[in-house]
Amino acid sequence: MTAPRTAADVRASLELALANAVAEKGYAATTIADIVAGARVSKRTFYEHFADKEACLMALYSDACARIMAVLRSAGSVEQPWPDRIRALTDAYLGSLDAMLPVNRAVVVEMQAAGVRAYRMRQRVQREFAQTLVDVVAGARQTNPKITALTPAMALALVGGINELMLDVVGPSGEAGGTFAGLAENVVAFFAAVVPETP
Repeated sequence: MTAPRTAADVRASLELALANAVAEKGYAATTIADIVAGARVSKRTFYEHFADKEACLMALYSDACARIMAVLRSAGSVEQPWPDRIRALTDAYLGSLDAMLPVNRAVVVEMQAAGVRAYRMRQRVQREFAQTLVDVVAGARQTNPKITALTPAMALALVGGINELMLDVVGPSGEAGGTFAGLAENVVAFFAAVVPETP
């Protein structure tokens, strides 16, 4: 006999069911019926956790991004040479996205096409990602002041540029071979160009 699912388990199941449905048919075509069927719960249970489909998407996005930012904060160490730290950050970030299939389509693509609330949340979270990078660079500069300081504006540009590269992986073209790890060299080069270590 299996133990009953907790409220947190049900909520996580609904988020994952949304991610699976979105990966299969896109956000616009996904229905509440698709989500509850995937999570094996009733519509009533869905509405006990989320007001609507957009709220479920926003929760999925928020939870996924919080996990990814935690990975970024703990990747590598301040004692590493800066090129090695950039590589560690890149590998951790892209690896965490690859480990989250099919959630990554909802995270990378569908939040841009959802409603106004989702769009505003995405803007806020992108700034949180940028601030995470600012903090990581500031921490590294305490050990190595030759690393160029990263301003919030440049960090946001870095986050946006990496996001554009990621769209090739989850979009229809699939130019990067279907995994985010395939972007590593380009992301490392971009990061190093924006945040170089001066001689």
